[in-house]
Amino acid sequence: MKIATFNANSVRSRLPIVLKWLADERPDVLALQETKVTDDQFPRADFENAGWRVVFRGQKSYNGVAFVSKEPLTDVDTSWDPSGSGEARVITARLKDWFLINTYVPQGFEPDSPKFQNKLKFYAGLKDLFARHVSAKTPALWMGDLNVAPTEIDLNDPVRNAEHVCFHPKARAAYEAARGDLWTDLFREKEKGPCHYTYWDYMIPANFPRNRGWRIDLMLGTPPAVQRLQKIWIDKAPRGWEKPSDHTFLVAEFH
Repeated sequence: MKIATFNANSVRSRLPIVLKWLADERPDVLALQETKVTDDQFPRADFENAGWRVVFRGQKSYNGVAFVSKEPLTDVDTSWDPSGSGEARVITARLKDWFLINTYVPQGFEPDSPKFQNKLKFYAGLKDLFARHVSAKTPALWMGDLNVAPTEIDLNDPVRNAEHVCFHPKARAAYEAARGDLWTDLFREKEKGPCHYTYWDYMIPANFPRNRGWRIDLMLGTPPAVQRLQKIWIDKAPRGWEKPSDHTFLVAEFH
């Protein structure tokens, strides 16, 4: 089974990239974040005409999540609202015995802003939802753009970015609290070294060719998911395609 996650930074703008990648890689499920589209404007027909199933919850601006899958997903739920903000940032579903959680955590803007407090509240809400809905005995994945680089090797310049909202001590502590003993960072199960990133800021075009990035798109698993993990990798190539997202795909394969 192959599962992937990708912050599209507008599913309509990135539709050619997403459809090409799906055709090339044929994952069982692709989790999308930052779709930036209301439900009535989601390009459902484009996915279905290409042979894919899609479920989604959308809004304008920096919100919106979706699952694209080969087969229909069951128990699709868009009601999770960890921070009580009403933003479309979580969608959950089941694929056979797997429980899939797709999240787009708020970025936070600045450490002294209400948006950063909303980010911390979002993580606290996730911790509560996990406690109520996820069993350590169930194969489950928590994935998406989590807007946190967990450790110093997960970003290019940890010293300069010590107070950045995606590396701030309070953000990392909130992430670790939500993770608890339930979730394992699957990428770090297979790769312990530095310089592996999923996001390269548009603002400095040289960031991508010089690999000055952040690993903020994550896939975490419960103990059964860890046991079934075969391999996991970051597919950097689409970040270099025409009109790319500022993120790229994280992909894992399981028994």
